[in-house]
Amino acid sequence: MQKILIVDFGSQYTQLLAKRIRDIGVYSEVVQFDDKISLDNVKGIILSGGPDSVYEEDSPTLDANILESKLPILGICYGMQLIARKFGGKVETRDVGEFGKTTIKITNKSKLFENTDKEFNVWMSHKDVVVEVPDGFKVTSKTNNGIIASFENEEEKIYALQFHPEVKHTTFGETILKNFVIKVCDVNETWKLADFVDEKIKQIRKTVGDKKAIIALSGGVDSSVAAILTYKAIGKNLKAIFVNHGLLRLNEAKEVENTFKDYFGIDLTVIDAEERFLTKLKGVTDPEKKRKIIGEEFIRVFEEEASKETDCEFLVQGTIYSDVIESAKSGKKTAKIKSHHNVGGLPEDMNLKLIEPLRELFKDEVRSVGEILGLPREILYRHPFPGPGLAIRIIGEVTKDKLEILRKADDIFIKTLKETGWYEKVWQAFAVLTPIRTVGVTGDRRNYGYLLSLRAVDSTEGMTADWSKIPHDVLDLASRRITNGVEEVTRVVYDITSKPPATIEWE
Repeated sequence: MQKILIVDFGSQYTQLLAKRIRDIGVYSEVVQFDDKISLDNVKGIILSGGPDSVYEEDSPTLDANILESKLPILGICYGMQLIARKFGGKVETRDVGEFGKTTIKITNKSKLFENTDKEFNVWMSHKDVVVEVPDGFKVTSKTNNGIIASFENEEEKIYALQFHPEVKHTTFGETILKNFVIKVCDVNETWKLADFVDEKIKQIRKTVGDKKAIIALSGGVDSSVAAILTYKAIGKNLKAIFVNHGLLRLNEAKEVENTFKDYFGIDLTVIDAEERFLTKLKGVTDPEKKRKIIGEEFIRVFEEEASKETDCEFLVQGTIYSDVIESAKSGKKTAKIKSHHNVGGLPEDMNLKLIEPLRELFKDEVRSVGEILGLPREILYRHPFPGPGLAIRIIGEVTKDKLEILRKADDIFIKTLKETGWYEKVWQAFAVLTPIRTVGVTGDRRNYGYLLSLRAVDSTEGMTADWSKIPHDVLDLASRRITNGVEEVTRVVYDITSKPPATIEWE
């Protein structure tokens, strides 16, 4: 299979880049900069961005085999600076960088910029700049600040971009990547996600053989797709365990049990551990500590149940790439944002081999895989839900009373979005219970209740997100229903912060 190889230098966007290539219809594969790199079936190479400076001691460098291969090369951000330095150009650090939306102007004709405007917006994230391009290279675009935004050596098929074409905020990002892959690398658009599904089923079947595997099923999209993908591969040799930690949405535990026992016929064991988790969370207010406690306790509960399955040799997890990247497990140089309880492997004393069939995929790709596998729409298009559940949507200490307040309010918000046709228009929506108390009037009486925030975002992969422009009348309806139906809530606000600078959740 022909493929584009992506060399990861620690960018938060590396797998997003891989996804963009796959969206074009070409298979892509990510390797680390210091891996032993095979170039079999490789038609082109992309060098990712990264947090380092090329002139720093011990900064990641380029494998000599890549340059000797004479394959087409595209360097992005750090990759661009690496190319510049490798071929004799000059890189400097500026006091003021370029971050976020920036306008560039095309200064020279380039295959990369075919079918783009002469001037358009791109997404930048850098302080280091190329001030002199190497001999034999030409500058093809600059920013409005006069910074070199791209250069190339067309004869050698080496191209470099200071901006990130993989990010949706770059207006012609998809066009630029497609120009490189199709026109420069001469790759046919033949790869489909169905190929991934077939490949994973074969891979799981070969790995597990006639042994048994176990999965911690949450009922969310990721674990559901991972479960069915594995079930397609090994059938009744898959055992599912559902740990109800008491931090789920309204009626969610029962829905999970009914769906997977009755609809799919999967062997499922349900563990009610609400009191155990609430005891562990008593007095805890720090969100990162909450995540770690829930993650560790989840493993302990799961461990206890899994130990009863003495003939299981494999553990299946629904880890997806946005979990991996934010937990800094995607590469050796990637920065950590927050912990995810399904990322990081297994306890040393748990003698199971790990299978993560969705690890390289983003949420929208996972949903597409689910469609291929025949999962019901109500499961696939349910909004993303964090592993730690409502615990990280309660700011401050988690208690049973606060959970009940949040469940009711969140359910009202979601039902309102569904009734008004907005649920599937947004990527994720939920309510957040704050520790702020505010005076309200209920039935002519003073009510000192909670401030509740509603949050809805538009995204495709969860790496970036914009707040959803839900009509005021819909928000008004949700607010009135919540304050009328949940007496503990006296005020409702709507979060209009994008990611970045915020994260999607309120931690």
